[in-house]
Amino acid sequence: MTGPRNWLTTALRRVAGIAIAVPAALLIGASPAAAHPMPHSVVQLDVYEHSVSARLELPVDEFTRAAGIDVSEKTLTARTGAVRAYLVTHLHPTATDGRTWQVAVGRLTLSRAVQTGTGEYRELVAQAVLTPPAGADVRHFTFGYDVIVHQVVTHTVLVAVRQDWAAGQVGGEGTTQVGTIRVDTRTMKIPALKVDLGTGSAWRGFVAMLRLGGDHILTGTDHLLFLLILLLPAPLAATGGRWNGLVSPRKALARIGRITLAFTAGHSAALAATAFGRLDLPARPVEAFIAASILVGAIHAVRPLFPGREALVAGVFGLGHGMAFSFVLAEMRLTTGQLATSLLGFNLGIELVQLLLVCLALPSLLVLARLPGRPALRLTGAVLTGIAAVGWLADRLGLANPVARAADSAGSHPTLLLAVLAATAVAATAWTLLTRRRAPADPVPVV
Repeated sequence: MTGPRNWLTTALRRVAGIAIAVPAALLIGASPAAAHPMPHSVVQLDVYEHSVSARLELPVDEFTRAAGIDVSEKTLTARTGAVRAYLVTHLHPTATDGRTWQVAVGRLTLSRAVQTGTGEYRELVAQAVLTPPAGADVRHFTFGYDVIVHQVVTHTVLVAVRQDWAAGQVGGEGTTQVGTIRVDTRTMKIPALKVDLGTGSAWRGFVAMLRLGGDHILTGTDHLLFLLILLLPAPLAATGGRWNGLVSPRKALARIGRITLAFTAGHSAALAATAFGRLDLPARPVEAFIAASILVGAIHAVRPLFPGREALVAGVFGLGHGMAFSFVLAEMRLTTGQLATSLLGFNLGIELVQLLLVCLALPSLLVLARLPGRPALRLTGAVLTGIAAVGWLADRLGLANPVARAADSAGSHPTLLLAVLAATAVAATAWTLLTRRRAPADPVPVV
């Protein structure tokens, strides 16, 4: 009786060995690409004084597998209610004392995304507002989240903070990693993420807005170019519809001061009114107005359109520039107290950098007006500025063009701009000192 049993046992062992060996061989021989890593989800948090906004970026294939809801460009509208209900069920933020936060899911959109190692894929983007109960701290909470990972156990969720005014994180400077949500392979459970954003303060928000204001004017090529093109003919006298001769250095300095102060007053007033009034202005007309203001300034630098009234024009056009500045604050959804602090810091940052740039440009402006080739240099600057303005105007009216892109790219090199202005200021100052003792060979009339 033992013979047949031994034979049967041997046969079963061989079958089992083959069943194990064949898949193993296939796995060993497979290329790394055969594993096809899945894209992960991303949750980006914007922290406000009384709530947290969450942007959920979910791979569509994994979401469909977990939720059982097939979403596409054709079906998303019809299934919006089901998607929102599903998301609310799988978002569980709680206060440190265990009280549950309210969750409201808003806009849903579909887009394309790319992650390293996964290539391009479809993505469902959902906007959610997380509101804590009364007295709870928005900076310390537990974030329970299992939108996809409860069904797709290999899925990973990256959680980061995108905006946090009280921590000094504003202006789209990037994200701060908070943590990762995934299945614990030991317990096969999904641990909630402990969110600790530290202690925020109004001072950190003020300093961040001060820096943001400075960066905004420094990288805002259009704002800076408008001011400089108005200052370009400030040392010149206008007679007979032409720029002809020079004014005294004292008068030139007074003009430059009035133009700068008027522009400051104009954009500061518009910035405050638009921000505190929480006006929802359309961006395209405002940006087109700014481009038109630069074009007017460029024409004025060629032929005087409003000689002696540059300060008034700077103040009027400064209103439009201030409205454009306000778009930065409007995107932050700040409370009234935060808005007042931000407005002060943001505007102060603009003014400090603007003052620095005017001081650096001042020696060159005064020397440029006295050089033998001054008309050609002035016309060259005006024409280049006019070309940039026309490109911007066309772009902001819906006609994209390479001129606008090239002009915008100039703002991506603020360090180079500062270096050039500083170098020209030093050269202009040195030239002035060297020629002060010499009488000009061709005296220029001074008015």
